[in-house]
Amino acid sequence: MPRLKDKTAIVTGAGQGIGRAIALRMAAEGARTVLAARGEAGLRETAGEIAASGGAARIVPTDITDEASVRNLAGTALSEYGSIDILINNAGNIGPTKLIEDVSLAEWEDCLAVNMTGAFLMTKAVLPAMKRNRFGRIVSLGSVTGKRPLPYRTPYAAAKMALIGFTRTLAFEAGEYGVTANVICPGPTEGPRVRRICENMAAAENITAEEAAASFTAPSALKRFVLPEDHASLCVYLASEAGSRITGQDFNVSGGLVWY
Repeated sequence: MPRLKDKTAIVTGAGQGIGRAIALRMAAEGARTVLAARGEAGLRETAGEIAASGGAARIVPTDITDEASVRNLAGTALSEYGSIDILINNAGNIGPTKLIEDVSLAEWEDCLAVNMTGAFLMTKAVLPAMKRNRFGRIVSLGSVTGKRPLPYRTPYAAAKMALIGFTRTLAFEAGEYGVTANVICPGPTEGPRVRRICENMAAAENITAEEAAASFTAPSALKRFVLPEDHASLCVYLASEAGSRITGQDFNVSGGLVWY
């Protein structure tokens, strides 16, 4: 029996990388998936893969930093499927790779808008429907960067740490309504995004991209990048009945890079 049969799941940042992997797994487990991101081309690719596997997907291009756009996303999901059971706050922005004094206010605000305010707006939009149904699973994608220093990435680190505090409080506000809230904290994850980060780090520190990549993986127990599918597997577990008594937690999926 599919673990998410007859559930409706919204996945933000679903056009590529971790978001695509999560959407595919949600659909494979029986969820009706609502795919959101700014760019429509990536969403169509994800929806095509879901359809090819016999799953159901609805595309809703969305800017999660714009409240009207977010309300449209939630309204579309409710009108088409009647409920919003699962929210995966995955959309993110790597932010600038600079020393603190070189970060502009615009760069700071943009990074926090996508990584933290977007999760707030999405949660605010879906929570009333979840409370009415007395059921909901909210899983946000944080980062181990919110738990340890990462020079040149201060706005990103600040936003991801804030997401943990937000989620812990949300868990207590929504728990009596049957809504759980958790954070997955990925370590360096294989894909275009981490390669771009390594290139930026290499430029900032005057090293090669290969050396930058090694600086991410060498401190971990497994000495390698994790995969988008690793995060997708945990998302499914937390969204399923098996995870119904887990809330207010932050989980490291980092190959042993972080332990707290």
